[in-house]
Amino acid sequence: MISLAVLAVIGVGLYFYMYKGHRDIASEQVHFNVTVAQLQQQFLADPTKANAQYADQTIAVSGLVTAVDESNHLVVIDEKLSVAFKENHTLTPQQRVGVKGRFVGYDDLLEEFKMDQATIVD
Repeated sequence: MISLAVLAVIGVGLYFYMYKGHRDIASEQVHFNVTVAQLQQQFLADPTKANAQYADQTIAVSGLVTAVDESNHLVVIDEKLSVAFKENHTLTPQQRVGVKGRFVGYDDLLEEFKMDQATIVD
């Protein structure tokens, strides 16, 4: 009887662990406010330390839009940061913009930083 109760508690715990709610990055506080150049400097100096510091953190980045893919809600900032927005925004190349989102990581094959769940900030 006790083992059945323990199994039920473990099962319920696993269920809530696996199906926990999604993060709302737009309402989270920014952990880091950086530029693409600062990210690049830190990843060149010590990629392991920089990845541990920024991975899965909410960050704010400002820079110049260098490419726009409206159909996929993607924007490239300063030729190095690929930003995936939650919804479509009307941005144009050479426009200055500030974004807030979840830092996904650095793709060393494409030499590009990635951010998702982004929103525009002032």
